[in-house]
Amino acid sequence: MKLSTRIALWAAAVVPLLVALAGLLLLPLVGRDLRHQQDTRLGDRAAAVLPSVRALVAAETRGRPKVEQNQQRKVLDAALDSGVRVTAQDGTVLLSVGPQPADGQAFPAAPGGPVTVRDRGTAWRVLTVHVSGTGAEGGNGTLWVSEPGGLAGDQTAAVRRRVLLVAAVSAPLSALIGFALAERATAPLRRLSRRAAELDPAAAHSPVATGAPATDTGVAGSTASTGSAGSTGFAAERSGTVEVDELAAALALLLSRYDEQALRTAQALETARSFSAAASHELRTPLMSLRTNLDVLAAHPNLPSSERAEIVAELRDDHTRLLDLLTALGTLARGDLVEIDSFAPVDLADLADAAAADARRRHPAAGFTVELPPELRVFGWEPGLRIMLVNLLVNAAVHGRRGGTEPARVTVRLAPAGTVALLTVDDTGPGIPPGEREAVFHRFHRRRDSPGSGLGLTLVAQQAALHRGTVRITEPLGGTGCRVEVRLPLPTADAPTVRLPARRDWIAGEEH
Repeated sequence: MKLSTRIALWAAAVVPLLVALAGLLLLPLVGRDLRHQQDTRLGDRAAAVLPSVRALVAAETRGRPKVEQNQQRKVLDAALDSGVRVTAQDGTVLLSVGPQPADGQAFPAAPGGPVTVRDRGTAWRVLTVHVSGTGAEGGNGTLWVSEPGGLAGDQTAAVRRRVLLVAAVSAPLSALIGFALAERATAPLRRLSRRAAELDPAAAHSPVATGAPATDTGVAGSTASTGSAGSTGFAAERSGTVEVDELAAALALLLSRYDEQALRTAQALETARSFSAAASHELRTPLMSLRTNLDVLAAHPNLPSSERAEIVAELRDDHTRLLDLLTALGTLARGDLVEIDSFAPVDLADLADAAAADARRRHPAAGFTVELPPELRVFGWEPGLRIMLVNLLVNAAVHGRRGGTEPARVTVRLAPAGTVALLTVDDTGPGIPPGEREAVFHRFHRRRDSPGSGLGLTLVAQQAALHRGTVRITEPLGGTGCRVEVRLPLPTADAPTVRLPARRDWIAGEEH
């Protein structure tokens, strides 16, 4: 059963019940008020006729028939629609007019407030007043003022019928109103349900299934972006009901997280497949070389020591190449899968100094000159920036040899340049022709005599793009050698410092 239908049924049941309960509480109060009004009216009638009744009793006692008749007319004029009965002290009825009990025995003998009496099944409301005649020989008598007691009951019954009518009418009316309000209040929930069904990754129109790019993620300072409902194509609408709006907002955020995580999972699976394919393709040659050399050693156990040493050296080179290739592929995959919460403020000058010190140990023949500021902070992924610096310096040390024989001379400079940090690495090698400067950043692009895996500069380009920076190859100021220039954005107070790119498939694709 729909929620709106449930609400309508509950409204149809509860509202009439409340009306009936309110009627039950009101009916005794209404009856009491009506009796009070009737008693007040009887008191007013008694007060109005009392002077004439006193004169009437006195006239009857003194034997003055004309005066008595005159007073009777006055009593009739003042009685209006109430019943009036007057008796003398000896019980003689002096006046009996208007609606009243037919049986004189039904009238209460003792004076007092209004009481209800019954005569032949009919209820009467009667007020009894003791009357003292005027003058020294006025005499005494009794005054009764009466009205039908069923008037209050009739009016109470009419109120009861109206309450029952209102309760009967309120059942369908409250059901319709409750259904309409519930339908409007639950409309965002129905839209959320439809949107959630559309987010099934197996659906053809799902952003995950179609490979649609994810929404950029922003970071300000050290706070990671939380994403938004816009990544799922859903925006939580306001219904005017606090509980529904809170639920809609929570579900919208949940759906956006689902979409984001599903896309990241799909990217991770694609990265794993690409890693496997690339490793299988690139490892085939060194593995075949390893197998060939091992077969030679096995088939010729009596090889001369010089030839055996040459084969063992080739085996070591192939083993080193395999390790370097697997390490580079793993590092490239890490860059494709890194999350924004791994980013933090990093001192790029300190990282560059540490990378230069490590490069001196690994390549003692090369000369390294470092020009760094005391501190230059960027907001980034520290392992990725370290990978970028290490590969820049290794590339310069390996390929920066002048004439292929003289040791490389490498100069590392870092300085702020407006809103970016400018990092340059110069070497004294043969340089790179302008037509090939873009291709060197592609996966597995290397010279024939290069000992590397062809992924060093690809890792540099990946990290530059990951930090929303740029990398390019130019010539040093002297015109000889090669310069790699990297620009990374500096932190700003009024804008996100870094946003992860929407597309991160360096291990799977060639163009970026």
